[in-house]
Amino acid sequence: MSRKSRGINAERALIKLFWENGWAAIRSAGSGSMQYPSPDILVGKNGRRLAIECKLTTETKKYLPLEEIKQLQYFARVFGAEAWIAIKFLRKKWYFLNIEDLQITGKNYAVDENLADLKGLSFEEVIN
Repeated sequence: MSRKSRGINAERALIKLFWENGWAAIRSAGSGSMQYPSPDILVGKNGRRLAIECKLTTETKKYLPLEEIKQLQYFARVFGAEAWIAIKFLRKKWYFLNIEDLQITGKNYAVDENLADLKGLSFEEVIN
């Protein structure tokens, strides 16, 4: 299975998880490939909206380009949503991080397993 397919499947699994917990969720199929900013998934419940950039990695650290995060923040602000990064490390649960909690490493933001354990919220914490 390609890396892209694994990422799409991870996004779909996360969408399923939101729906199973009473949240509406959709995947933005063109995220990252069109001229307009768009998050990977949008979720909402009772007036609360989340714009989520999803990352799946087999590494212990993941780098996210500054521009990608800037576009997520822009979209979330215009849409009236909270901007979140959802990351899943190999054989671990989903972690949800605020952009302010990511490390800046020059031209990228970064998150590793230790930072996710320390600052990341669980799925349950995000939806409650």
